[in-house]
Amino acid sequence: MTRQPKRAWWVRAWLALLILACSQTLWAQQQAPDFTAKIADLTTSSFSKRAKAIEAVVALDDERVLPVLEALLEGDLYYRKSDDRVVIAVDAESGYRITDVISGEDLGAVGKRDVKKIATNNRMRKNLRVQIAAYKLVNKNPDVRRTAAGDLIKTPSPEFLPILQKAIANEEEPAVREALKVARAVILLDSDQEVDRLQAIKDMDGYPNKYTLAMLKQLVRQNDDGSYNEPSELVREEAIAVLKGLEAQETWYKFVEDLFFGLSAGSVLLLAAVGLAITFGVMGVINMAHGEMIMLGAYTTYVVQLLMPNLIEASLIVAIPAAFVVSGLMGIIIERTVIRHLYGRPLETLLATFGISLILQQLVRTIFSPLNRSVITPDWMSGSLQVNGFLSLTYNRLYIIVFALLVLFGLMLLLKRSFFGLQMRAVTQNRAMASSMGIRTGWVDAMTFGLGSGIAGIAGVALSQLTNVGPNLGQSYIIDSFLVVVFGGVGSLWGTFVAAMGLGVANKFVEPMAGAVLAKILILVFIILFIQRRPRGLFAIKGRFVEG
Repeated sequence: MTRQPKRAWWVRAWLALLILACSQTLWAQQQAPDFTAKIADLTTSSFSKRAKAIEAVVALDDERVLPVLEALLEGDLYYRKSDDRVVIAVDAESGYRITDVISGEDLGAVGKRDVKKIATNNRMRKNLRVQIAAYKLVNKNPDVRRTAAGDLIKTPSPEFLPILQKAIANEEEPAVREALKVARAVILLDSDQEVDRLQAIKDMDGYPNKYTLAMLKQLVRQNDDGSYNEPSELVREEAIAVLKGLEAQETWYKFVEDLFFGLSAGSVLLLAAVGLAITFGVMGVINMAHGEMIMLGAYTTYVVQLLMPNLIEASLIVAIPAAFVVSGLMGIIIERTVIRHLYGRPLETLLATFGISLILQQLVRTIFSPLNRSVITPDWMSGSLQVNGFLSLTYNRLYIIVFALLVLFGLMLLLKRSFFGLQMRAVTQNRAMASSMGIRTGWVDAMTFGLGSGIAGIAGVALSQLTNVGPNLGQSYIIDSFLVVVFGGVGSLWGTFVAAMGLGVANKFVEPMAGAVLAKILILVFIILFIQRRPRGLFAIKGRFVEG
């Protein structure tokens, strides 16, 4: 008696799921023919019939509708003359490359005479803009709705006012509703009614957006004849009050943005200098070819992309270990063939590595030509994170900051937790004692120099996403890298981190006030004065000098 109701409950549940699945399938089957039929009506030659066909397409609840409307507005919607198939066309060498709007199938390249544009007139384009905005404002994704509101703020027009009023009434997300109100406000600023303009300014209060800020500045601006763009004193006073708040927000977010760019510049310095902190700080070798190790890493990234033209998204990941190996092997070759004969003679080492840097630069020019090479940025590193209307953080710099911290953390683990790190620290502290204990000091020297050079190669991978790759790429960072290592404390990774981030941020804040050249001079003078007081840098550790 107790099992029968339980079975009945499960049966009802399965029947409900079956009915739901069948209804969704039937809806999809019904929707597909409707979309196909309505899209086919767009090929009519009559503008009036085409306008009705557009309204019929807009009424469909289908994710394919929005791309069709946007392509039609941009003039990219065509139909193939051979079978009246509606397609989206983009320019190609031989004509157009077309994609079927119904199936999304790539139909390949066709000649310009094989397709015909689905033309629109001014009235249809005006209606399309409204329909596209309305379609986005009812999207299920709140981010899409907020982006649509942001687009309407940039291009205010009275024709959008009715759909904004409706969207505000139906919106449940507070952040999206606020953006919609501001989009409505920028339209109402041109209203003849003082009460509408006053309410519009109040809706703008506290909403960070550079477009609304510019509108308010224009509103309270005094003309040459003494008149104001806003005739109402009450509205002007409210606008001035709101403007002060927005300007304070803009100043704060500008500080945050400058700090972000300073940290990203510091991360680049960290990647460039952390390898030098090992070769110069630990081994006592003044390696003037360190910049060329960075250059080799950048060119390795370029070559990897040439070898993986259809896998650009993954090529950057492959380039990281590849650049480490290439630059690391080059560093080992340099140490084994040249530097090991010059330990204890810093001047000769400096001259020898400077000569090696010139050789490597000329070698790259011979292989790749002196022209700069451009490395493609993957889609997942492109674009920016739009925090609000005043603050935008680019993804490539954000990834580089995280990447630099991961490299530093991994290097610290290697030096502190691995057997190689133990041997390297032993040779650093007492070379003769380490040799007597059976440690192959020559092997440790080669691997240490290779490690520093390999990390420089990784820095080249990061730099390839910020600038063009060229033979002189490394020369731009070699001096700054030495400054970072000396300022932070020779051989100290923590000192290198603090110095790199500090110099990057300082340069970003000083440069707008003093100019690029004077900013570098001021920072250099500061470092010189600091070294006079603390000759061993911020975090001094005991190094070694290798006897020749």
